[in-house]
Amino acid sequence: MRTNGGMVKVDEKQLARGLGWFSIGLGLAQILAPRQLARMIGVRERPILFRLIGLREVASGIGIFSKARPAEWVQSRVAGDMMDLTLLAAALGLNTSTRGRVAVATAAVAGVTALDVLCAQQLSSGPNGKPGAIHVEKVVTINRSPEELYSFWRNFENLPRIMNHLVSVKNLDDKRSHWVVKSPGGTTVEWDAEMTMEKPNELIGWRSLEGAQVDNSGSVRFERAPGGRGTVVRVQLDYRPPAGVIGATLAKFFGEAPEKQVAVDLHRFKQLIETGEIPRTEGQPAGRSRSTSRVYDDFVRG
Repeated sequence: MRTNGGMVKVDEKQLARGLGWFSIGLGLAQILAPRQLARMIGVRERPILFRLIGLREVASGIGIFSKARPAEWVQSRVAGDMMDLTLLAAALGLNTSTRGRVAVATAAVAGVTALDVLCAQQLSSGPNGKPGAIHVEKVVTINRSPEELYSFWRNFENLPRIMNHLVSVKNLDDKRSHWVVKSPGGTTVEWDAEMTMEKPNELIGWRSLEGAQVDNSGSVRFERAPGGRGTVVRVQLDYRPPAGVIGATLAKFFGEAPEKQVAVDLHRFKQLIETGEIPRTEGQPAGRSRSTSRVYDDFVRG
């Protein structure tokens, strides 16, 4: 642990490893002794639910150890924490005789959530070094020339055709544009952006202007593929969700994570350019999963 300008900084990799071992240990306990664990924290004995949650914990732990900077897996722990806190909050009203034990368990989970969020913020900081920034990189190869792809992308008003989350983009002048984007919960956010760099047929870079509801920057590169096999399109994006890492994690939980959106958008770009159309069912935004809703509703109803 170290300080930087009065702010506490942690060794995020060491913390991630500790959280990984915690996930695996807790997950194994939930899988092997679900009834005993339920009685200990004062909730209803639901072995199947506890084992499913345990499998999630073990998967997160293994995922953390599988990468040098496991930001996505630590964020998955935050998503799991949100679900656990929701279930515990529901359990507080189910049985007054065990309310004290449930409250202690809730406090413990809240403490672990704080560590998960801190670790996720450190691991997710993009190249700009801003705390809480999320960095996304995606690549696709398209069987068209760099000139054709650059020409399409350079007119930003074309982008809503391939990006489901975009409501509209309006070019204000040769460098600036206004963006309106869907956000979780059926609302929208918007901002003005400007191009920061441009190499015709090779590179476009942009960033949001001051006052943007979502601070973001990024670039798209068009590289001629070897052997005349089209163009390699590389998109990099750095953004800071309005609610930080928790906001990004909740967006993932509801199927609207920008890293997933970018991958889908690039696939739609490839389809449109290569075939001239995009199937209607391709890349539709995902909602809350039915299985997640059933687990929650079953727990609350008892």
